[in-house]
Amino acid sequence: MKWYKTKDLITVGFALFAMFFGAGNMIIPPYIGLQVGDGWNSAVLGFGLSGIGLPLLGIIAMAKNKGSLELFAGKISRGFSVLLGTLVILCIGPMLAIPRTAATTYEVGVKHIFPGISPIISSIIFFLLTLYFSISKSKVIDILGNILTPILLLMLGVIIIQGIWHPIGEIVVTEVREPFGKSFIEGYQTMDALASIVFAGIIINSLKSKGYTKSDHQIKLAIFAGIIAAVGLFLVYGGLMYLGATASSLYPNSIDRAVLLIDITDSLMGPIGKISLGIAVALACLTTAVGLTAATGNFFSEITRDKLQYKAVVVTTAISSMFISNIGVEGIISLSEPILVTLYPVVIVMITLNLFDSFIKNKSIYLTTVVGTFSVSLFYGLQAAEIDLGYLGKILSHIPLWENGFGWLITAAIGYLIGEILFNTKLWPQPENQ
Repeated sequence: MKWYKTKDLITVGFALFAMFFGAGNMIIPPYIGLQVGDGWNSAVLGFGLSGIGLPLLGIIAMAKNKGSLELFAGKISRGFSVLLGTLVILCIGPMLAIPRTAATTYEVGVKHIFPGISPIISSIIFFLLTLYFSISKSKVIDILGNILTPILLLMLGVIIIQGIWHPIGEIVVTEVREPFGKSFIEGYQTMDALASIVFAGIIINSLKSKGYTKSDHQIKLAIFAGIIAAVGLFLVYGGLMYLGATASSLYPNSIDRAVLLIDITDSLMGPIGKISLGIAVALACLTTAVGLTAATGNFFSEITRDKLQYKAVVVTTAISSMFISNIGVEGIISLSEPILVTLYPVVIVMITLNLFDSFIKNKSIYLTTVVGTFSVSLFYGLQAAEIDLGYLGKILSHIPLWENGFGWLITAAIGYLIGEILFNTKLWPQPENQ
């Protein structure tokens, strides 16, 4: 007997796609395509792994933990789960991701359709709409899945199909030697792996409100919804990256990300293209802003046991994001890079460990692995912030995969092995609750 409604599955899957697909997802793939040129196929795989694969694994890992961040990260300690959750929420919430959605909406859409509107007015209107759609906690998923996402997919489909049918230029060989590794790191800018560990809670709560009370049903539906979102993201990312690759013979690598996307669309569809792009960008950014704002409200209301009420957090998030959004897209991206290259590896490791949690007898291994990861990712962050590491930088450069941005894999593995050795030799006492 069929225990779920197909409509519910599609609604939740579309909603998850909409929450993931926002400002960075729109402007980064074409820019990568421009930079890698004929290497765009490898770049799609690299970007797909970090921008799609990791978020999907994050949804699965969180679904296994009933959408609870405390269960997900609390294997180290409750304090760590609060710290990690707060850092992630601030990144994908009022500090970086939400402001970027409003900034992108203005720079790619509003400014070119309504040139007389100032960025301040644009951000006020944007966040009033965000508040309208996110203020009701129980209706967020239905609004995203049934109304906004289908319109968004239609607009994106028109632009991508036109670009495939009538390429604007030739795809050329570029100087990028490792398109896979470069695009994998660029995938951090989507912030979707970070978002997945808080979006899952919204998805689980939505499924509960729809009458799915059994835990195994919630997990299965959350995973299926994640797969639907992943397929949609892969098709859109591949299309946008191809459009960027066809522009590799026409534009310099120094071009602004937002300007590149506008020029490509203008070349493909003329003035109507700018309007179509403006609508698509506004919808992509609005759906993500709604999802992230709801996630922020949901997180802080839960960890404070409703001392910080959902609606109050949502309003505060919208107001603070509105102010930060006015520093512009490129400014926000520059601010986010050091934070993301530091935090992302830690989240990747936590997702991986949670997926294989049933095989990990000693949960203290979580701590040693995370410490091993952070011991290197921190220096990637300092490097991204253009802080001179001096002689230490020379030492770190000898770590395998350091130059590719994956040096933390080695120290994470070392941290895991240290945890295993300490546990097996009884040097690390087993917690009483295990």
